[in-house]
Amino acid sequence: MQQEDKSKYEGKVLRKASNWKELYFYQKANALYQLTFAFCERFLPKYGDRTVDQMVQAARSGKQNIIEGSEDGKTSTEMELKLLNVARSSIGELCEDYQDHIVKHHLPLWDSSHPRYSAMLTFTQKHNTLEEYEPYFAKWSEEEMANIGLTLCHQVDALMNGYLRTLEKQFVTEGGIKERMYAARTGFRQSQEEERKRLILENKQLKAELACKQAEIEQLKKQLEEIGRNRKL
Repeated sequence: MQQEDKSKYEGKVLRKASNWKELYFYQKANALYQLTFAFCERFLPKYGDRTVDQMVQAARSGKQNIIEGSEDGKTSTEMELKLLNVARSSIGELCEDYQDHIVKHHLPLWDSSHPRYSAMLTFTQKHNTLEEYEPYFAKWSEEEMANIGLTLCHQVDALMNGYLRTLEKQFVTEGGIKERMYAARTGFRQSQEEERKRLILENKQLKAELACKQAEIEQLKKQLEEIGRNRKL
């Protein structure tokens, strides 16, 4: 009996998770983290203001939990959902910090009625990677960086929301790792049973063919013996 190839069942256990580097919300979250760090360096006090640590840590937490969630998603959709929700919470905190800074420092909020809102929205929608934002970190004003940071927070959250809905649907239809392991084990055992039945049937067919050949041999022996007796006569 041939050894069943288990690799095709292992693929059913380990879910093929997305490459986090290619996720738009990760790319934006990474750019947001670096932008936030530069923003705090340029426009917030270096000492005595806890807002700096809070904003930088919130931005970093958002980025890092996306990475960890995506990596854990290979084995546990449940853990991926949990960590991505932690990332969303961190981005939400950062969003509040940017809003508070705009209000506290009497900066214009670039909402839909602001003349620069449309251009900013177009730029942030079309650009995701750090390389596309970094050249402006030393050029943008406090007002520009705060509003762009706030907008990126909203965009990361919206993109993550859609991704989480997809994951939740996948979790409901495919289950977690326990369900996938059970399905893989069941599938492996079922394939082994089918192979066993096939071999039993094949064995019966071979025995029948062997019996038929043996009968033919016996018949040939008798014919040869008859020929030999006739020659002696």
